[in-house]
Amino acid sequence: MTTDDLILQTLRNSTLTEELRDAEIEALAGIITVHEYKKGEFLLQPGDSRLINSLMILASGKVEATATLGGEKATLHLLQPGDLAGIITFVGGTAAQISATVVAKTNCKVLLLERSRLESFLSTNPAIVYYVMRGVVRHVHGIVRRMNMQSVEMSNYIFQQGGRY
Repeated sequence: MTTDDLILQTLRNSTLTEELRDAEIEALAGIITVHEYKKGEFLLQPGDSRLINSLMILASGKVEATATLGGEKATLHLLQPGDLAGIITFVGGTAAQISATVVAKTNCKVLLLERSRLESFLSTNPAIVYYVMRGVVRHVHGIVRRMNMQSVEMSNYIFQQGGRY
């Protein structure tokens, strides 16, 4: 599979581009780059500013997002192709706001969309930028819904155990 095919296939399978037509996805693909990570490499870490302002879209491989909670490492999510990472800095946050560690569990390929490249797209393709940002919001909403469901499940479990754990 060529790099261009990988980019197009990944974009078509991502929530990021659900509202875009094929021609718009192809235009967006022109401003995306591909980065390869080896198993064990960090894509993101708290305070990391290497890829600040870049949205990551998993194209292939397995990637895990973890956080340290109460001194213990907890898995937040196993990313699937099309999933996003680096959202907080992409939408204007700082490296200090990164709280998750994202690591390659296998060799993987990640699409990178730099905020500055998307912003330069704004004058010529405002609808694409608008729909991409709606896709980011949909993705974040999905994360929040999943975490809320997990919280409810945990609360129900604790309640059923009579508060014993």
